Amino acid sequence: FSLPEGKMEHEASSGCEVLLVAGCYEQIIFGYRVKKPEQSWNPEPDFTHHAHTASLTIVAVNDQYVATGSKDEIIHLYNMKKKIDQGSLLHHAGTVTCLEFYGTTHLLTGAEDGIICVWDTKKWECLKSIPAHKGQVSSLSVHPSGKLALSVGTDKTLRTWNLINGKPAFIKNIKQNAQIVQWSPGGNSYIVASNNQLDIYTLETASINSTIMCKKRISSVKFITESIIGVAGEEEHVRLYDTNSKMCISEFKAHDIRVKAMHFFQVAQYHILATASNDGYIKLWQIDIKKLHGHPFLLSEVNTSARLTCLAVWLSNPTSIVQEIEEQEDAASNKHCKEKENKIKVASLDEDEYPKRGWQPPNKRKMAASTKERRKKNKQ
Repeated sequence: FSLPEGKMEHEASSGCEVLLVAGCYEQIIFGYRVKKPEQSWNPEPDFTHHAHTASLTIVAVNDQYVATGSKDEIIHLYNMKKKIDQGSLLHHAGTVTCLEFYGTTHLLTGAEDGIICVWDTKKWECLKSIPAHKGQVSSLSVHPSGKLALSVGTDKTLRTWNLINGKPAFIKNIKQNAQIVQWSPGGNSYIVASNNQLDIYTLETASINSTIMCKKRISSVKFITESIIGVAGEEEHVRLYDTNSKMCISEFKAHDIRVKAMHFFQVAQYHILATASNDGYIKLWQIDIKKLHGHPFLLSEVNTSARLTCLAVWLSNPTSIVQEIEEQEDAASNKHCKEKENKIKVASLDEDEYPKRGWQPPNKRKMAASTKERRKKNKQ
């Protein structure tokens, strides 16, 4: 079930649209669209959706989909190109703690149950269910090659996974529980955040090359370049660090209270760091890669009036006329087949007392959630 070789890119050409996607404690997912970023960066409300029955914990994006995870144990999917509800993934028993797409082909998920799942994004089948940690899976990251993945959990271990066979390649005991692990864009190094400590590892030695001590517990880390990282914690400031010198090269007040999530992306010549906070604001900061010591410029902000917990940015590249025609032809030819398939899926789901694991159609998400609650009450 190995992932295809390739490199994840968080950038788009000119003419694309930018969609800010954020989740909150109030169980709602927000979408704000920047239609013409090169002319105006002001986000406009695009959609809101009561996506889950508990607070959202994580959101992830690729070229086509947005995936959200929650404390209700469900992963919800949205097809952004077709602008439809794609349904839900039911497999984990516990809070969904991490989601990461690899290109357009796979989605990796982790949860409190200690399981890492690898999903095929075409058929939404669970290709592999890996018992990863004795405690919860706190964070995971896929190497740009698609051959390796890293994960950390509450069992105080850092685990390297061989994604070709789905088996552990290396297990390293660490002194404290880590909450974040992340590969660098080029895959030559990776960072592990434990409380307020940030360890930088090199791929060649698989050992700590340097350590950065932050003032507060770290909530989010994003690579700006191969050696520059943005760090946010349980405070209102965001800091940029050089992993080679371990020096803080820039510091700025991003929000009035703690910063919960960040996302770095590029549109044409713009390098943007998006931040989200419990104060309800999403802000877009322009970073000058050539002058990182300077203060980032605030391009725009939007108030969601909610306590935000997670953030991601979906970039829509303009679809060619040929692709649109092909999609329309495929939709027309498969219309009747899909209608029959949906009827079969709905009928089979109604016959079962409990929902099956795996992909669930959109109109059955609420039933699946209520069934989970009934099962919990029966156990009690």
